[in-house]
Amino acid sequence: MKPSRNGWNEPLAPVEGFMFDLDGTLVLSDRSLGGYRVLPGAIEVLRELQGRGIPFVVLTNGTAYPAAEQAPKLRMLGLPISDEILLTPSIVAADLMTRHGVKRALVLGIPGVGQPLAQAGIEIVFTGQERADQVDAVYIGWHPDCGMKDIETACKAIWNGADLYVASDVPFFATAGGKTMGYSHAITAAVRKITRAPMILTGKPSVHALKLVAKKLRVPMRRVGVIGDDPLVEMIMARRGGAMGFGVTTGITTAEGWASQPRGRRPHRIVRELGEILDITTAESPRK
Repeated sequence: MKPSRNGWNEPLAPVEGFMFDLDGTLVLSDRSLGGYRVLPGAIEVLRELQGRGIPFVVLTNGTAYPAAEQAPKLRMLGLPISDEILLTPSIVAADLMTRHGVKRALVLGIPGVGQPLAQAGIEIVFTGQERADQVDAVYIGWHPDCGMKDIETACKAIWNGADLYVASDVPFFATAGGKTMGYSHAITAAVRKITRAPMILTGKPSVHALKLVAKKLRVPMRRVGVIGDDPLVEMIMARRGGAMGFGVTTGITTAEGWASQPRGRRPHRIVRELGEILDITTAESPRK
């Protein structure tokens, strides 16, 4: 199938709601994840979608900051992102663990990683606490200071019967300073190498995450437009879930990079300017 200017000549299903990636799509953060630079068109597109009554959410694979802490920072930059529409892998994890009957979880991450779990009524513990290896689940998130004791405790917990949940298995992501390593990917690799445990992925490209996105948007998964910069993340997610994928060129993937992807990692359309997505949706009036 030959690419056109905006991607491949694949038919597009009607899009009724959007899921935006954050880093590389709407903003570029600094390496400390404490500051942001808004990418061209991001504010205008989100405001236009709001004005048209077209629902959207933002799903980041970052777990360093809970939505209630991160969303206000994004609003200060002019991005119309409420706390409720900013989703993280920890929010997905809390939803999944609650449905799976998890009562107690070991968290490998900074304090903010486990906050959504605690808010869902799950008891969270950290390495060094009493009976830290006696839990129903191990959850790995953003943990730049992870040490061998953390990995050892996680392995013991899994050997004792805990399930392994992982926020992100992405090796790197886009920042203003270039590619930055995903710590949870490295930690997970160590834990799984030792335990051979299967993992339950809660961030992108997990279909669990896409199902929660569709639920928040109140549209079927096949009517969700997934917008992002990573073929291994957003595009795999869209293809697996039957959603529509739109690949931007403002993050880690160029137009040429998109063109070289196999079908399973290929966007349905390449988006060179974010405003192009405004011509995609079929919704013309506010949703009731």
